[in-house]
Amino acid sequence: MAPLHPAPELRRKHRRARLRTLAFLSPWLVGFSVFFAYPLLATVYFSFMHYNQIQAPTFVGLRNWKYVLGQMPLFGPALWNTLWLVVVMVALRVVFGLGIGLLVTRIKSGVGFFRTAFYLPYLAPPVAATVAFVFLLNPGTGPVNEILSTIGVSAPNWFNDPAWAKPSLVLLSLWGIGDLMVIFMAALLDVPKEQYEAAELDGAGAWSKFRYVTWPSITPIVMFAVVTGVVQTMQYYTQALVAGKLASGVSVGPGSSIQPGYPDHSTLTVPQLVYSLGFQNFNTGAACVLSLVLFAIAMAVTSLLMRKSAGLQTAED
Repeated sequence: MAPLHPAPELRRKHRRARLRTLAFLSPWLVGFSVFFAYPLLATVYFSFMHYNQIQAPTFVGLRNWKYVLGQMPLFGPALWNTLWLVVVMVALRVVFGLGIGLLVTRIKSGVGFFRTAFYLPYLAPPVAATVAFVFLLNPGTGPVNEILSTIGVSAPNWFNDPAWAKPSLVLLSLWGIGDLMVIFMAALLDVPKEQYEAAELDGAGAWSKFRYVTWPSITPIVMFAVVTGVVQTMQYYTQALVAGKLASGVSVGPGSSIQPGYPDHSTLTVPQLVYSLGFQNFNTGAACVLSLVLFAIAMAVTSLLMRKSAGLQTAED
């Protein structure tokens, strides 16, 4: 019978094991603490303060929350625009990305050309892509409206029309669909060919093969695209701000500020409102409240989608 280790030696062994584990976890712990935990706690703290980034913050209780949730006139339109973009933009991006991925994987020749052609717009920087898109859709001089006029179609005002501004942003996002195309192509090419062959032997058509073979195999990738798309669209800022500025024709120089949301606050999103409150109006407390509201909505939607994804995978198994 082997002798038992003395208690002090066993404790030292456990302590070394814990220290070794903490050493391996330290990069993640530092990153989580510095880039997530501290900013989140600071945001919660400043949401109860009056702070203009110059003077010391003073405690005001729930005044910022009451102002944002009950008195701020632009909170409703900004939240509606953000949720509209989340629902419409994410859904269409997933559908178009999957459709283009299916199309490219079915092409027999010229696959490299089409794959490159669809992926290149995604590589364009967001500001440059938005500038080019606003130029193409300019109601007065844009080539798109000129082409539509030649064929007798009444062209809309795109970014200058409140009813068409958000759909124009959706078109801009579909133009850069290359990222989802590549992800879906990888998922589609990973589906076992034996399953397609078995389905063909059973007399399955194109739709049946997609429904019973392709879709169950790529469901986790689709949910990944939806969840990441929701998180990204909740932070939608650059394209809407640049498009509104260019469409309005306002010349911005040093010391001037941009009022986001042109036209008629139809492209105003919650991240734009956060920036406007915090860095243009120096109302840091209200900006922190908006950030927390956006964070809570994003977490709730993401949790719901993850639960639905887990339920679908369990049902398929």
